[in-house]
Amino acid sequence: QLQLVESGGDLVQPGGSLRLSCVASGGTLDYYAIGWYRQAPGKEREGVSYLSASGRNTLYEPSVKGRFTIARDDAKTTVYLQMNNLTPEDTAVYFCAAARSPGGSDLVVRPATMYNYWGQGTQVTVSS
Repeated sequence: QLQLVESGGDLVQPGGSLRLSCVASGGTLDYYAIGWYRQAPGKEREGVSYLSASGRNTLYEPSVKGRFTIARDDAKTTVYLQMNNLTPEDTAVYFCAAARSPGGSDLVVRPATMYNYWGQGTQVTVSS
């Protein structure tokens, strides 16, 4: 039922910033934990950042901590990934995912296998 659509991917220079959006339809995200994942060419999919259904808890993987920020809009229909100080190593297809979660849950979900819904991905390329 839930559908996710990512957007905002682009070609940016190293040190630049980009904001990705994940728009949900078919449900409000206060009943879902959210995860951002990425997959670079020749590499396996890896987690990036996570948000609890309550919106109060966040978690960042070490590779992006301090540079990326995950946030949800007031309507609880869109999740953002603000990416700052981008490097070529950030080049990847970025996916958002949602996992069913009790409303108001403070739990963040890291394992990709626990996510029920996935978007189609958006390409981020960091290059001079």
